[in-house]
Amino acid sequence: MVQMIMEENGGGGAGSCGGSFQSVRSYMTAVMQTPTRFRIRATAVSGSEEEMPAAAAADTHVESGRGSGMMERKVGWLEVVAMGVGGMMGAGILVSTGQAAHSSAGPAVILSFAIAGFSALLSALCYSEFAVSVPSAGGAFSYLSRTLGEFAAYFTGANLLMEYVISNAMVARSFTSYLASVYGVSDSNSWRVEAHGLSSGYNMLDLPAVALIILLTICISCSTKVSCRVNLVITLFHVVLIGFMVVLGFANGSVSNLRRPDGFAPFGAKGVWNGAALVYFSYIGYDAVSTMAEEVRLPSKAMPLGIAGSLLLVTCLYCLMAASLVLLLPYTQIDTTAPFAIALREKTGWEWASIVVGIGACIGIVSSLLVAMLGQARYFCVISRAHLIPSWFAQIHPRTKTPLNASIFLGICTSVVALFTEMHILLDLIAIGTVFVFYMVANALIFRRHVQRGVTSPWPTLGFLLSISCVAIGFTTYWQKGDGKATGLAFGLAAGVVLTLVFKALVPTIQLSPEKKQWQAPFMPFLAVASIFLNVFLMGSINLAAFARFAIWSVVACIFYLVFSLHSSHDACSNMQTTSLQKSPSKLESLSMANLANLEISTNATIVPTAPRNNLAANSFSMTITSIP
Repeated sequence: MVQMIMEENGGGGAGSCGGSFQSVRSYMTAVMQTPTRFRIRATAVSGSEEEMPAAAAADTHVESGRGSGMMERKVGWLEVVAMGVGGMMGAGILVSTGQAAHSSAGPAVILSFAIAGFSALLSALCYSEFAVSVPSAGGAFSYLSRTLGEFAAYFTGANLLMEYVISNAMVARSFTSYLASVYGVSDSNSWRVEAHGLSSGYNMLDLPAVALIILLTICISCSTKVSCRVNLVITLFHVVLIGFMVVLGFANGSVSNLRRPDGFAPFGAKGVWNGAALVYFSYIGYDAVSTMAEEVRLPSKAMPLGIAGSLLLVTCLYCLMAASLVLLLPYTQIDTTAPFAIALREKTGWEWASIVVGIGACIGIVSSLLVAMLGQARYFCVISRAHLIPSWFAQIHPRTKTPLNASIFLGICTSVVALFTEMHILLDLIAIGTVFVFYMVANALIFRRHVQRGVTSPWPTLGFLLSISCVAIGFTTYWQKGDGKATGLAFGLAAGVVLTLVFKALVPTIQLSPEKKQWQAPFMPFLAVASIFLNVFLMGSINLAAFARFAIWSVVACIFYLVFSLHSSHDACSNMQTTSLQKSPSKLESLSMANLANLEISTNATIVPTAPRNNLAANSFSMTITSIP
């Protein structure tokens, strides 16, 4: 008699659900096997044939009818574009423009926005190719889990979730500040409740921010379609208000301000690039659009239009806003906290200008917060489908077809952070987390184009990616030192170009069959290399304290992976293989001698498969052989 059990290299017991967590003894046994399991699971990749069944099976432990694993495709391309525009055009543009113009680029802040928009477009095109070929709600997590493996996907997803929760909380707190300005309140803390006994930075309780988060959590939990339509209306109104500010700026501005007092680019080329790094974070938000791929009709057309189209539209609007601001006032007179409101008031004498800007900021905040909260819930849901966090979060409500549990949980987390934490404390973490994710997606796209698991060696591609990152780090360090000469910078750029040309000539691109060909990013691998280069360059503008906080969070995320996610994922993989063999017993009978030759016989008469080096164990299983009397 042959009895199947899943003991993948001494793994999770008898293959029952949650084998590593059935008892303290089971868990301690699993912990002892952590190095072996990490070696197998860290680079294990998933595929569409695995994630979608995982989505459907996410609720198998609950009664039928209580939940299903799939979301409904009800969102059109126009709503996707509106989601992208709404996600990017928050209150950040109303503040970062003044800071960049006054302190970094001067009137050349227009070029800074164009450069930042180009950099964001490179990342957006990388996202678009993945969103078409991997139409999953997991966004960057799903893209990396199918290319670089489970641990890279988990690590990137953990940092992206951190960025979402913190940025959403900070944006919600800024809503209180702008709303107070609309009502003429100069000190927004008067709308907050002081909690005596708490330390500074955590003692001003922001109840309006919590109320906004709760309201939007209810909205995204009820219906994705309704949420998208609400966002479409809000975004249209916001764009109209921005257009109004641009028209006022051009009508009342002077071309002479572009040259006063020190010329168009008073801080030189370095100032323009530093300004681009400063305003780049005004483009953050389009990544949330990629999480809508599972709910979009015709994602092969809607996703490239939604991601790239919204980014191009926003770049044009940003450049127009920057131009209107530097036309109104010389850059030395631009205020860094409320540039548009003060510039319009000083130039036109209209006191209500600040009210218009405040209303526009509030609308932009609601729109960007709505998109971000939609995105974070879907990231969390798909990470749960991969069993890296408890599968309860992957449940889809049977009536609303939304990830209800994930939405509520993250809404609570965001509310807690927004209630206590002031904006300046964790602000830099938002930037570094997002740019890191964009950097990883560009790496994953190059890996996907040149590596076919089990067929081609990944090492040439990995070596190239490491080399490009090192060149980018060297270039950025040379630039940030401030004494770098143009020849040194040109050498760094030339080295990157030569490396890319050599890589393209020596490492062939994986050719897809005609029936599998879909929309692809153009000019590869140069486009992705440029994205890697620019994202590393932008990370170089972030202060060291942010990197220290990033390192602390990364350590916490890695510990959670080792104590829970690794073993949960291992158990799920074992259970999936057991179920597959139980449903197809003919697989045992069809084993060839080649399969048997790769098996190791253990001392307890258990046949354990040798783990394939490429972690694609399509026929990986183990058997306990008992003697027949």
